[in-house]
Amino acid sequence: MESDASSNAPQEIAGAGALPPAPGKLKLYSFWRSSCSYRVRIALNLKGLEYEYKPVNLLTNEQSDPEFEKLNPIKYVPALVDGATVIADSFAILLYLEDMYPQHPLLPQDPQKRALNIQIASIVGSSIQPLQNYPVLNFIEEKLDSNEAIRWIQHQINRGFTALEKLLKGCSTIYATGDEIQLADVFLEPQIYGGIKRFGIDMSIYPVLGRLHEAYLEHPAFLAALPEKQPDAPS
Repeated sequence: MESDASSNAPQEIAGAGALPPAPGKLKLYSFWRSSCSYRVRIALNLKGLEYEYKPVNLLTNEQSDPEFEKLNPIKYVPALVDGATVIADSFAILLYLEDMYPQHPLLPQDPQKRALNIQIASIVGSSIQPLQNYPVLNFIEEKLDSNEAIRWIQHQINRGFTALEKLLKGCSTIYATGDEIQLADVFLEPQIYGGIKRFGIDMSIYPVLGRLHEAYLEHPAFLAALPEKQPDAPS
């Protein structure tokens, strides 16, 4: 899915002849532009966890490499390796991090706020992102053309953002569900950022989401996780 000087930034990629990482050090298999990987990078940064960045180039089909398929049979990024434990799927990874590394919790104890965080995360993770990922985009381009693919993606993002804007109507806190960053924020920003940067979404019609986006871009954990700051991002 870093060049940032923060101590939470990913370390340099280990080459084929490099020494193995220190015992217990996390490994994140990521693609710089993957919003799912982006979510996990934010969470790792928030929790102050160092990790080795392992790039998987989705544009050259590296996710189909047999060695990566052992980590994630569905052949998506991200995948996280923590010692002998391997977790794939960003939602599963984030819940694992909550259990294993409770510093800076992403899920509040209050049942209503907890449910709201999960609802927002589910809208992004189930109702927006899967409809704009590479297999869908490639399929539409093959059957129709790239312009139709972009129109499809814009429709799906706008549909999801409209729902999120209604859900967050009246939000007056710094972040989506409070004055601390929580799970909803970790899902929202990668989707907003990608919507703006890749698909030309007009955020002026989503004032709450637009305000949250500005707040996220002032936080070091989000800045260090930006796609263009990843080791595998084009120079």
